[in-house]
Amino acid sequence: MEITPNKLILQAFGLEPEGLNVRRFGSGHINNTFLLEKKEDGSKYVLQKINVNVFKEPGIIAANQRMAADYLAAHHPAYLFITPIPTVNGEELFVMDNEYWRMIPFIAGSVTVDQADNPKQAYEAAKQFGRLANYLSGIDLKPFKASIPNFHNLTLRYAAFQEAIRNTREDRKAAAEELIDEFLRYSDIAVTYEQLKTNPEFRDHLMHHDTKINNVLLNQDTYEGICVCDLDTLMPGKIISDLGDMVRTYVCPVSEEEPDVSQIVIRDEYFEALMQGYLEEIGGTLTKVEKEQLFFAGKFMIYMQGIRFLTDYLNGDVYYPIKYARHNFDRAHNQLVLLKRLIEKQDTLQAIISKCLHVSEQV
Repeated sequence: MEITPNKLILQAFGLEPEGLNVRRFGSGHINNTFLLEKKEDGSKYVLQKINVNVFKEPGIIAANQRMAADYLAAHHPAYLFITPIPTVNGEELFVMDNEYWRMIPFIAGSVTVDQADNPKQAYEAAKQFGRLANYLSGIDLKPFKASIPNFHNLTLRYAAFQEAIRNTREDRKAAAEELIDEFLRYSDIAVTYEQLKTNPEFRDHLMHHDTKINNVLLNQDTYEGICVCDLDTLMPGKIISDLGDMVRTYVCPVSEEEPDVSQIVIRDEYFEALMQGYLEEIGGTLTKVEKEQLFFAGKFMIYMQGIRFLTDYLNGDVYYPIKYARHNFDRAHNQLVLLKRLIEKQDTLQAIISKCLHVSEQV
């Protein structure tokens, strides 16, 4: 049976259910999302119920977005930044029975894609994430809070991985022994992250933290970027978070869900496209240390996601939903192979980064 938002929720935003067509919307797995269309004039809105199991304090999301929106309105008034439509009482969230609802505008003529099917899409998406980071580069970060604390804290994730190794059942440990050893051999990635964290030149920025390509709205006809969406994880973080997530999800033709690791390859042209798009926008704001760590970004994110999957497997599959017994094991193996493929091409990819940096510095 189709679940729809009830009358009180719709009325909180000044809408009546009798005058609406309501349907599920999007491919996201975290929040419940609906598309609302007014029958009288066809105007559309997006209504979301925030997942409080993931986002423990939804008010932080609203506050972070409001501060960013106010800053952008003052400094980049022409920039399209999706902000919630207030309730009839002027609030950005409607709360009922410990459910948090928000409504945001529907951007006409836009489309999302779940994977990059050509380098142009990778370029356009990366350019939008770079533009957002660039436009927010002067904002005061002190009032911002983490909507998911320690979300991309590799030190914490590595400690959880080690704890899972110590505490897992013997049968799982035996099954994953080789995979565990291989991930431990790349522990220098966690060491490098720990060193970078304390470097004052490796700064905090206001980062999106979830730069999968379906979090960018593209023009439905030209596939040019329109704006960034899904801003729940907009919070202070390092440049390697956003860039690393793009490398992890754009450069390989298959996702972490693919158990056939023979299909895992690094597509140089996609890597160059995303680096070009991102650095065209933000390259001029980066410190020397940040520029030196652009290749590390991919290693960082792939490694962290891999050990998160393996940690969950060792803990008995308590975090990520699984469809079969070895699902998290296969996801972790997939990410390990992706990490190896990336490192094998380091010289080639570093040359691409250097070229893109040089171009961005001429802009």
